[in-house]
Amino acid sequence: MEIIPAIDLLEGRCVRLYQGDYDQSQVYNENPVEVARQWADQGATRLHLVDLDGAKAGKPENGRAIEAIARAVDIPIEVGGGLRDRDRVSALFDLGVRYAILGTAAVENPDLVSELSTEFPGRIIVGIDARDGWVATRGWLETSQVQAVALAQDMAQRGAAAIIYTDIQRDGTLQGPNLPALRELAQAIEIPVIASGGVSSVVDVLSLLALAPVGVSGVIIGKALYTGDIVLKEAIRAAGPGRWQDVPPTLGQSTFG
Repeated sequence: MEIIPAIDLLEGRCVRLYQGDYDQSQVYNENPVEVARQWADQGATRLHLVDLDGAKAGKPENGRAIEAIARAVDIPIEVGGGLRDRDRVSALFDLGVRYAILGTAAVENPDLVSELSTEFPGRIIVGIDARDGWVATRGWLETSQVQAVALAQDMAQRGAAAIIYTDIQRDGTLQGPNLPALRELAQAIEIPVIASGGVSSVVDVLSLLALAPVGVSGVIIGKALYTGDIVLKEAIRAAGPGRWQDVPPTLGQSTFG
């Protein structure tokens, strides 16, 4: 299982939110490039970046920080937040980003996922952020009438390379991942699922390993790394050397090695 450190960007700084609440943010580092290098030096094989300003504004807002991180590390990075049209996704790739994460656009413009998955095979990930099983959009500020499992099934059919599933009520709480929801979603689709939200200890990482046979192939860890509750090297040792292959797959196939 791949361990993926998260870097959440708000006004160019590395922060963490509590349950997606912009009014409950904590700054961990003024220099996100320094953070990215730290995780890469400790053995990360991928970084997960979220443009929080972009998610709220509907367009990328932290391009300079994202480009600086892409230039500073030699490992793939994936980025989400405010990616709602083809030009912005393409521009992100031009900055050196390997994978683009579509969230709100997957709900409001699902055809875009089909089009981008065809144009950029293996590089389009769909982020599904849910409250009580219902998908939230626009920086988690709105809750849709779309169920998470149904959206995942549709996105898999449209060629998404993977699904990132975040339980908003667990995010930033260190309460542990929502294992039943992850199992249900992973069993409903044939593409990889990356877990996100609530991971608080290496024990949580080991609990997610039990879901690897049903398709949970990675885990994004945020707050626990910054508080020291999880040491990245220890989590990587516990999870094994899982990582994505960097060769783009045939449309719709798994990109996990």
